Amino acid sequence: MALVWEQVVVDAADPVALGRWWAAALGWVVVNDAPDEYEIRPAPDRLPGLLFTPVPEGKKVKNRLHPDFRPEDQAAEVSRLLSLGARRADVGQGEQSWVVLADPEGNEFCVLSGRRPA
Repeated sequence: MALVWEQVVVDAADPVALGRWWAAALGWVVVNDAPDEYEIRPAPDRLPGLLFTPVPEGKKVKNRLHPDFRPEDQAAEVSRLLSLGARRADVGQGEQSWVVLADPEGNEFCVLSGRRPA
């Protein structure tokens, strides 16, 4: 038996706005723009995707699961994401080589140092 990773579901106060933000941040495409199931993917036929669904309650505590991204240029990527509306986040990480950011609804993610040598 094999499992296929279809998507990660993200609870959101505004699924469309948050989905659009992540599509811009990742350079992904929208495959479903319904307000109750807004989905983005790397390409229309590529998985996994991110599926944004509405919830009435706001985020209250640190994420239990968060993505890590490794760009070629950490400083440039952090600057780009901040210009899109991300904000710096403190989850108790202290001084580290990665930068913790949060999306417009407060979901944390990390931007790691530059790519590892091959």
